[in-house]
Amino acid sequence: MVAGLSRLFVAVQLTTEARHALADRVLAAAPGGLPGRPVPPPNWHLTLRFLGDVEAVGQDRVLAALDQADLGAPFTVTWGAPGAFPRPRRAAVLWVGADRGADHLESLAAATEEAAVSAGFPDEDRPFRPHLTLSRIRPEEDVTSLLAAMPPLGVVMPVDRIVLYRSHLGRGGASYQEIEEFPLG
Repeated sequence: MVAGLSRLFVAVQLTTEARHALADRVLAAAPGGLPGRPVPPPNWHLTLRFLGDVEAVGQDRVLAALDQADLGAPFTVTWGAPGAFPRPRRAAVLWVGADRGADHLESLAAATEEAAVSAGFPDEDRPFRPHLTLSRIRPEEDVTSLLAAMPPLGVVMPVDRIVLYRSHLGRGGASYQEIEEFPLG
């Protein structure tokens, strides 16, 4: 990262209760551990919009745009079935999806995207797919049997705010710093 730039993203932060329940259920379903490089549970979040390396003025613009955005009302998400990108037989990412509340997450991502574009960021080129990354797998692996052994997790969580984060990359992996939160409603 170039000096003076911050690596930013907007996300839904997991509640402490949801984080612990998900970690317990994932570990129970995968007692040997997850393949690849698991994301530590304290880093679990649902990214709504990755902004990239941003100068201070860009950060100020996105903060103002998010502050003015219509983020909708609070809602509830149920974390359900696990999955893999691009597909289970050649998985590069192991994730858990949102069952109940996925439509609300999509609306929240659209509002976040609108705020980012109004702040001068280019349009996102990939469609939003609400998921929580559990592990990154390099090289790709077949995780079909693991997914078959993992039942839907059924963890319910309220969503009442979004957070602008700064990502710090380092030898021990990424760490995230909360810059500002924006309440729904």
